[in-house]
Amino acid sequence: MGNTRTSAEPKPALRRTWNATDLGLIAVFAALVAGSALVPGLAVNGFGVPITFQTLAVMLTGLVLGPGRGFAAVGLYVLLGLAGLPIFSQGRSGLGILAGPSVGYIIAFPIAAGVVGWLATVVIRRTAKVRALWFFLAATVTSVVVVHSLGILGIAMNTKATIGQAFLSDLIFYPGDLVKNVLAGLIAVALHRAFPDILVRRTLRTAPMQIRD
Repeated sequence: MGNTRTSAEPKPALRRTWNATDLGLIAVFAALVAGSALVPGLAVNGFGVPITFQTLAVMLTGLVLGPGRGFAAVGLYVLLGLAGLPIFSQGRSGLGILAGPSVGYIIAFPIAAGVVGWLATVVIRRTAKVRALWFFLAATVTSVVVVHSLGILGIAMNTKATIGQAFLSDLIFYPGDLVKNVLAGLIAVALHRAFPDILVRRTLRTAPMQIRD
């Protein structure tokens, strides 16, 4: 009887190391967050914290890149701004931002990207339908728990406001955030459809050849 040589189908395995494509995506999305800050913001909450498109860019970054790369992309943006590049809202930059009322929101951005990125990974792996809704819910929960909470603390720490006053001033951001979270969810779904492996990155691991007599 002759030898019959068979091979198993390639099996997808999660890739945990970053390659040049991942580093490029981190740089692109860091630039996206920076670009979103160039749109003039409206300082309407009484403490000089402007309404901007940055939260949209931050949530989109996490929803598309996942926790690690999302955190790295937004963290890179924050580090460059603190280093002196005028890429924070209203063209601000430098360590002086840490003494301003916006500090809590800025510190929250990379954390939020990581959290919403982790939630997006769960959604991608466990759901196949209404992902835009799940992405919206993930972004909204992250906004409330991370961005708004740290933003309120930052206002209270760097101004004479009480937590209650800071909380009331923060409420002005909620309507806009809901709209931005809807947009982030819809755009993220479109990107995941176009690039299915952009978040749950996979490599092909081929099983060894099997020989049967």
